[in-house]
Amino acid sequence: MKVFVAGGSGTIGVPLVRALVAAGHEVTALTRSVDKQDELRALGASAAVADALDREALIAAVEAAHPAAVIHQLTALPKDAPRRPGDLDATNRLRVDGTRNLLEAAIRTRARRFLTGSFAMLSPRGPAGEDFDDAAAAAVRSMESQVLDATRRGSIEGVILRYGMFYGLETPSTQAMINMVRKRRLPVVRNDTGQLPVIHIDDAVSATVRALELAPAGATYDIVDDRAVSFTEIADALAEYTGSPKPLRVPGWLPRLVAPYMARVTSTRMPLSNARAKAELGWQPKYPTLRDGLAQMFRHAA
Repeated sequence: MKVFVAGGSGTIGVPLVRALVAAGHEVTALTRSVDKQDELRALGASAAVADALDREALIAAVEAAHPAAVIHQLTALPKDAPRRPGDLDATNRLRVDGTRNLLEAAIRTRARRFLTGSFAMLSPRGPAGEDFDDAAAAAVRSMESQVLDATRRGSIEGVILRYGMFYGLETPSTQAMINMVRKRRLPVVRNDTGQLPVIHIDDAVSATVRALELAPAGATYDIVDDRAVSFTEIADALAEYTGSPKPLRVPGWLPRLVAPYMARVTSTRMPLSNARAKAELGWQPKYPTLRDGLAQMFRHAA
């Protein structure tokens, strides 16, 4: 089918465009950067250049593509992952105003399906407590509710994919963590009891392609590994695979003082289940656990 990928040059956008083309879909990938057009064309897609916050330009881009399905992967995150709430401001706008514009464009062009890449840790399923009742969580919830409201009205077939934290060879945040581990600049908290939902980028892509073809309207899926992990497990595993010393152990108050947003995220306890995605989409993660994914990643790198 004809598929319009908004955020086609992003962390998940590039491998997703590649996978959709390989599956036989006719893909138009949206980017804000004129310089990224050639990269998208090299993947086998048509390139559209527009800012999702520019309503008229976005509508024109979607109308020109005339897709049967639109996939929303719009973010503007720092390459090495957000460290403070302000790092999410641009992405928050895309999740609120960008979603509104993209939905309007999809409905006006009579697209049938609308898939939305959400973030599990900031979704309505996210950690309880006032700490997460902030602008980032509000933006994610606005994005999801806009899509589900349009689905209930019968305007479009909306599907929500709540991804865990991405990791993988092509993921900038993983590359940044590896560099920090090698320099022993990624400390971990003593007695870390966090349980973070994570997902290998390749498995996030395969689940998205399956959802495009099979998910019923209004469905919401947690796209996560079989097992949640603590931040300490992530850092220790990266140290092991890179032959680096184990990360420094620090008291819990230090990260809260130096990087409060990251401290809040990494201390989260949020084990999620991918059972619904497996049952309804026939999806199986290629890398069921973080260890499986990292082992493959470093074999490939070697």
